[in-house]
Amino acid sequence: MDKKHLLSLRDFYKKQLLEDTVPFWFPRSFDMEHGGYLLMRDADGSLMDTDKAVWIQGRACWLLATLYNTIEPRAEWLEGAKLGYTFLREKCFNTEGKMYFHVDRTGDPIRMRRYFFSETFAVIAAAAYAKASGDPEAADFARKMFGICLEYAQGIRPIEPKFESTRPAKGIGIPMIMINTAQQLRDTIGDPRCDQAIAEWITEIETYFVKDDIRCVMEQVAPDGSIIDHIDGRTLNPGHAIEGAWFILHEARYRDNDPKLVDLGCRMLDYMWERGWDKEHGGILYFRDVYDKPVQEYWQDMKFWWPQNETIIATLLAYLVTGNEKYAKMHEQIHNYAYAHFHDREHGEWFGYLHRDGTIAQTAKGNLFKGPFHLPRQEWYCWSSLENVINQPI
Repeated sequence: MDKKHLLSLRDFYKKQLLEDTVPFWFPRSFDMEHGGYLLMRDADGSLMDTDKAVWIQGRACWLLATLYNTIEPRAEWLEGAKLGYTFLREKCFNTEGKMYFHVDRTGDPIRMRRYFFSETFAVIAAAAYAKASGDPEAADFARKMFGICLEYAQGIRPIEPKFESTRPAKGIGIPMIMINTAQQLRDTIGDPRCDQAIAEWITEIETYFVKDDIRCVMEQVAPDGSIIDHIDGRTLNPGHAIEGAWFILHEARYRDNDPKLVDLGCRMLDYMWERGWDKEHGGILYFRDVYDKPVQEYWQDMKFWWPQNETIIATLLAYLVTGNEKYAKMHEQIHNYAYAHFHDREHGEWFGYLHRDGTIAQTAKGNLFKGPFHLPRQEWYCWSSLENVINQPI
C-alpha cells in the first residue's frame, strides 16, 4: 500500500465509525429509566426487544469509554459509559457473585451461562470507564474481576462442565478472551499480572491449538493437544482463530514487533484464511471441518458479520507489522467484500447474517449476540492503527 491508500483507509474507517456506526446506536440506545442500553434493534434502528445481554452491555460500555479516552472527551460518551458500568455493577450479579448472561430491561435475571465471558467484558468495561472517569472504585472493581477471571481460567474456580468426561476437551476461547482482556486492562489502568498471563496464554495457543503440519488452528483439542476425530472436535471456526491471530499480532507490536509473535500471528492468519475464505463468493465462512468433511451446524456456510470484522483487523495489522503486500491484498479483498455486502447504506451499521451468496438472511442489527462491538471495534482499531503509522515508513 502506498501512503495515499493508507490515508484513504484511515479516513474511511474514521468516517464510518463516527458518522455511521456509532450514531446508529447512540444516544438512542441509552436506557435513561433503568440503566444500561437497549440494543436489540432491527435494520432501521427500531427496538425489537427490551431484554439485555450482559456481555453486550459490557462491550457497549467499553466502546463508549474507549471513544472518550482515545478520540475526544465528549460528555455524552462518558455519561453513556456510566450508564453501562452502573447497570453491570448493580443489576447483573447473582447472590454468589456470578454474572448473568441475559437479564430483562430492569435487570431481573433470565439466564445464567456456565462461561465467564460476561465477567471478562465487565473487566474491560470497568477499566476503560475507570480511565475515562478517574473513578478509583471502578479501577478496583476491574482488577478484582480480572482476578476472578484468572481463577476461572486457571481452574481455581470451577466451571460447570458442558459434557460428560467420556471425551475430555479444551477450547481456544478461554486463552483468547483472556489475552484480550489482559491487553485492555493493561492499556487502560494497568495491572502487574497482565504481561506474564498474556505470555502464558499465547504459549498455550501455540502449543496445543496451532497445527503447522496441516496448516490449521483448532477450535478445540484433547487435553494433550491431539485432534478429536469426531464432528465437534473437527469443527473449525476460521473467524475466531483469525481474531486470536490479531490479538497475538497486537502483542507483537506492544513488544517492539517481537519476531516470534509476528511469525505466530501471521501463521495463524495464513492457515485460517486458506481454510475460511470463500473462493466462490468471497467472505469468511462460519465453520469448516479440519478434514473437509461435512459440518454438523446448519449455519456452517453462512457469513456472519464478526468474522469479517476480525479478518479486516488481522490482515491490516499483519501488513503493518510485516510490510508484506500479500496481506495488503488480503485486506483489500475482505474489506471490499464486507463493506459491499454487510453495510446498510440506508440506515447505517451492518446486517449481521448473510447467506453464503451474500444475500441478507435476516435484518437484525442487535440481539443477544450482536451489538455495538465487533464492527465499531474494527473501525476504531484500524483507524487508530493507521493514524499511528501514517507518518512512518512501512
